[in-house]
Amino acid sequence: MEDSQSVATLIGSTASKIQQLQKAFAELESQRALTLNLRWKELEEHFSGLEKSLKRRFHELEDQEKEFETKTRKAREMLQKREAAVVAKEQSSLVRLQEKRDAAVFSITNALEKHRKLSSGQPADNGDNGELSVEEKQPEDIKSSFENGNLEVKSYPQLVKLCEEMDSEGLQKFISDNRKNLPALKEEIPWALKAAASPARLVLESLEGFYPSEVDGKKDANLLGLRRTCIMLMECLSVLLSNLDMVSVLALISEDIKEQAKLIAEEWKPKLDALDMDASNGNSLEAHAFLQLIDTFGIASGFNEEELSRLIPMVSRRRQAADLCRSLGLSEKMPGVIEVLVKNGRQIDAVNLAFAFELTEQFSPVPLLKSYLKEARKASSPVKPGNASPTAQTEVSERELTALKAVIKCIEEHNLEEQYPVDPLQKRVLLLEKAKADKKRATEVAKPQPKRPRANGAGYGPRVTNVAADKTFYPRVTDSYLQLLS
Repeated sequence: MEDSQSVATLIGSTASKIQQLQKAFAELESQRALTLNLRWKELEEHFSGLEKSLKRRFHELEDQEKEFETKTRKAREMLQKREAAVVAKEQSSLVRLQEKRDAAVFSITNALEKHRKLSSGQPADNGDNGELSVEEKQPEDIKSSFENGNLEVKSYPQLVKLCEEMDSEGLQKFISDNRKNLPALKEEIPWALKAAASPARLVLESLEGFYPSEVDGKKDANLLGLRRTCIMLMECLSVLLSNLDMVSVLALISEDIKEQAKLIAEEWKPKLDALDMDASNGNSLEAHAFLQLIDTFGIASGFNEEELSRLIPMVSRRRQAADLCRSLGLSEKMPGVIEVLVKNGRQIDAVNLAFAFELTEQFSPVPLLKSYLKEARKASSPVKPGNASPTAQTEVSERELTALKAVIKCIEEHNLEEQYPVDPLQKRVLLLEKAKADKKRATEVAKPQPKRPRANGAGYGPRVTNVAADKTFYPRVTDSYLQLLS
């Protein structure tokens, strides 16, 4: 800045210098003996041009300097904001971690106290058989209890017997018969597996029938349940392995076991080529089971990362997707996976994964959600509304309603209300639901009613239409994005 001021001072003194030169020139001209061809006016114009050129260039340099200072200041401010955001995220993560630790300690303490009361014959505080209810236990609490040896197979001792006998078929059937109590089963299966002579071999044997050779109507109805059970057993084995020391893990997952798992994976792999990403809608049990098999038995090194990452969009809706990606070492592939999801109109899944892998700066959630809703409304708009059949109009409304609910749920889950207010979306949901209810009621009224005979049997009485309001006339719309199958 001092140099700029000195240059400005010099330029400002140009006028006085020109005046001095003019006086000297006049004095010279008065004393000249010969007429000079050079005239003062020409000199004055020459120096004036130089002065203007210098001033213009000087102002340009000043503007460039100011622009540079502005950019530098903005860059510093942005850097400070990012540093503050990182610190805030770290603090938030520490707070959440502490909350989880406190919850785990609290659950363990309660379990120990209730176990002590049961052992001493004292009644439990919760009024039941003294066991900790499923609602009171979170996955972190289960794992903590497992690590500390505070969880026992109390509710289903048959699990231990089946595992001791290495009865994979009986284990599958028992889980299927008790599927209503699946959360409690998932708590106790890791402990029950410890009773097996070879937990890993038992789980591998339970995978038989995942791809049946022949599927009739009855078997097909049970196939989804069998596949979910296979996935759950592999997850439970992973829980068991995660709570053992390295020596015990190597003993359970021997090279022989790994080879058997590889053979199964190689057998399943070609079947995945026939899967359609759009048809699976991010909830493919086949792709999930394949990835879980590779993760549980530690055989990911035998498969190409690119091939594995191409399966992620097929399981993007499943709650285990993010953890599976991390465990399989696919975190670096997630930007590409998210781009694939966005291109295929799966912005909801893309936003969920962006938050899971802290990629929200690269994939801004709000524009993605707005794009998803815009595409859904565009797809839901018939070309000629007046000519659309009632069935087509109903399907159009259903699609938009499903999309709206999915967006609202995503906004609420990730606390985006300030960036994307949900009030207008909720009003639209109410409007569509009201229109659907009115259409349903009108359809019921329009249905022909059976004629009732008179009491004396002669002729028929007037037709009575019962249009009383029924609170259950509107079934809840199933939102494919709002339910994650376990």
